[in-house]
Amino acid sequence: MDQENFQKNYTMQSVHKAIQVLRAFSKEEPRLSLTELHKKTGIGISSLQRFVSTLVYEGFLHKDERTKQYQLGMSLLYLGRLVEQESSLLTVSKSILQKINEETGESVCLNIIDGDERRCLLNFESTHALSTKFYVGDTAPLYAGASSKSLLAFLPEAELDAYFERVQLTSITDKTIRDKATLQSDLQTIRERGYAISFGERVVGAYSVSAPILTPIGRPVASVTIILPSIRCADYQEHLLIDYVMDAKKQIEKQL
Repeated sequence: MDQENFQKNYTMQSVHKAIQVLRAFSKEEPRLSLTELHKKTGIGISSLQRFVSTLVYEGFLHKDERTKQYQLGMSLLYLGRLVEQESSLLTVSKSILQKINEETGESVCLNIIDGDERRCLLNFESTHALSTKFYVGDTAPLYAGASSKSLLAFLPEAELDAYFERVQLTSITDKTIRDKATLQSDLQTIRERGYAISFGERVVGAYSVSAPILTPIGRPVASVTIILPSIRCADYQEHLLIDYVMDAKKQIEKQL
């Protein structure tokens, strides 16, 4: 079944819109007014008022009556704690990623696919004074950066075709791939070798190595990524960083 028919016959637009509202908030924009939510989601003001009122009532949003701004509510914190406690992916991955972080001192993160984006699910920060930051909840397009492309490359062919039809490749840095054919060739290379490497495609001056965690049928569940300033690449033999993410991938897959 194609994506269009699935959305038409098996999904509820009202739920999609409520999720859009929740996803409008980010680390950079933790508080938003109704007007700002309207601009970010495209939902009409009248409908949007009903969505946010319901979400406030259920505890998924909190409204500051003084500023008239909204922020994520405590119900999400409770559900997030449940996910953290019960997720086998997080449980298995934590100690494995932490060990890489301790041995290298570099940022190490676990990422998942969230719609047409890559979202950081778990992160251990670099201990170096000069570092490249990742934050839990951070998102990026699936076409830019190793952590994203290691996921995108292993999607089924039909899903990849649908992705390319609906997504426009836009520049994030001067290293971002904007040509569809070039990106498809890059994804083929990633599939063949089993990992992705990028230099400054999403963050200027950043270098990253990433490997996908796959189900037994080869579908991507998450990706393990080491990210560091490119100026520090000379401190490592590249194959050692590749070994770190590939070993972590295999350990996690074995335990899931």
